[in-house]
Amino acid sequence: MASSVPETLEQQKLQIYPSSNTGVSPFWRDKYEKDAKKYWDIFYKRHQDKFFKDRHYLDKEWGQYFTDSGIKVLLEVGCGAGNTIFPLIATFPDVFVHACDFSPRAVSLVKAHEAFVEPRINAFVCDLTSDDLSQQIGPSSVDIVTMIFVLSAVSPEKMPLVLQNIRKVLKPNGHVLFRDYATGDLAQERLTCKDQKISENFYVRGDGTRAFYFSEEYLKTLFKENGFDTKELGLCCKQVENRSRELVMNRRWIQAVFGLSRSVNGSCTALSVKKNLLEEGHLENEVKKSSLIESATEMEIDISEGMAIEMFGISPSDDEIIDIELGDQNFQIKVLPKEYQHTCKSTGLMLWESARLMAPILAANPAIVEGKRVLELGCGCGGICSMIAALYADVVVATDGDAKALDLLNQNIASNLKSPFLDKLFIRTLEWGHAAHVDAIKELNGKGFDIIIGTDVTYVSEAIVPLFATAASLISADEGSGDSPGPALILCHVLRRVDEPSILSAASRFGFRLTDKWPGGTPSNPFPSIMASWFSKIDGASKLPSTALNILYFSRK
Repeated sequence: MASSVPETLEQQKLQIYPSSNTGVSPFWRDKYEKDAKKYWDIFYKRHQDKFFKDRHYLDKEWGQYFTDSGIKVLLEVGCGAGNTIFPLIATFPDVFVHACDFSPRAVSLVKAHEAFVEPRINAFVCDLTSDDLSQQIGPSSVDIVTMIFVLSAVSPEKMPLVLQNIRKVLKPNGHVLFRDYATGDLAQERLTCKDQKISENFYVRGDGTRAFYFSEEYLKTLFKENGFDTKELGLCCKQVENRSRELVMNRRWIQAVFGLSRSVNGSCTALSVKKNLLEEGHLENEVKKSSLIESATEMEIDISEGMAIEMFGISPSDDEIIDIELGDQNFQIKVLPKEYQHTCKSTGLMLWESARLMAPILAANPAIVEGKRVLELGCGCGGICSMIAALYADVVVATDGDAKALDLLNQNIASNLKSPFLDKLFIRTLEWGHAAHVDAIKELNGKGFDIIIGTDVTYVSEAIVPLFATAASLISADEGSGDSPGPALILCHVLRRVDEPSILSAASRFGFRLTDKWPGGTPSNPFPSIMASWFSKIDGASKLPSTALNILYFSRK
């Protein structure tokens, strides 16, 4: 059989790890739209008013629109925590501000700000894609509308609704001051690489909030079709450097000023179309010129440096740490934070319930692995079972097929284990059914493994056959003696899309028989006390993370 194993493995090789260029699924696309308010509420709960800098550049960029005689009425769309409105009322005493956001938490932050003065600020919750703005603000009563990094958070198909809503309350001679993300921004490139694309130039970040990246032409067309003329338009470029992390980030955004169109119905004659095209060509030249000038000068950036790194899709520095105490052993496992897990294609960047069950079992029953050669399949980034096994086993090999999970696994093992235990634990890449990967592990341990462990590795039906094919090629051929049940494959899981008969069928095909199971046991079990004794040593049912967990104990036929 040994000579046919590589061929069998190649036949069963299956790509179950994250693949690229699939984009966001329709289910998640709809969920991000439906729960947009929730994700922004969580965003402001986490960041409070620390994400965006106060925008003190506004008077320098657009001061002329605020300095005309008389009181100016301002509408800040997507006010967030107030990073625009509070610098403005401090600089321009004759400004009255309407501030709206569809995140109730953001509006609460505005009202809780020390500079909030109700006679000068009217803050309210409003979803501009569905609520009628004129119910809160009088029609044609606003001089200036500020839209600073807000329209990008709206689905492209709903952007016209926002602009039509704004148009109702803007005075005929009013202005819209606009700044938002531009195509080619480093954040867009990183989100593309992470396969978080919803639609053209529209992406979801790791925390569930979304961002659209505007081209100059798209932005002009969008406003023009909704009754606005372009007064100013510039592409801004700046390099943000983080020396401590040796990062240089190329930021790009669009800055523009719009006014209500003088056209009654927005239509144009052939002559005016030709004139507009000529003006647009001239404007494009000005934009290119502006880009070169502004990229070489000091410009303020809205996002604080630390937050900019996170915004650009780089793995957040504040990874979630899970503390696991097992007897006198304490492990700190670094995993992907919960708010980023839903956009992550890798299931290996989390610590699953089955690993939380197997870890205390191994810690309370060291005889399972003591003096043995142990292999963990699909261990993910946690590796908690492998680390427990390394305290007692002769050699342990922790494997996974996902490079990101293995990178984090290396960090977790290095931070939790010391010599001599660290010296016994090896980390290897293993995609089930990949003959070259299997051969590399055989070179590391040519005698086969006495114990093979897999936690939550049975959730994809197409992966079951490659899983057992790989286990069959790596398990030890030694026979058990005396009271020892011999080499074993132990699978712990919650039954999801793959039922138990399918698992048992694949196991039998590759020479495994079910020796014991928990809960329940098996009538034909020649070693009825194998797992019953395990749980007698665990301190109470409170140690069990879920009542839906199952353990299958396989021996070789």
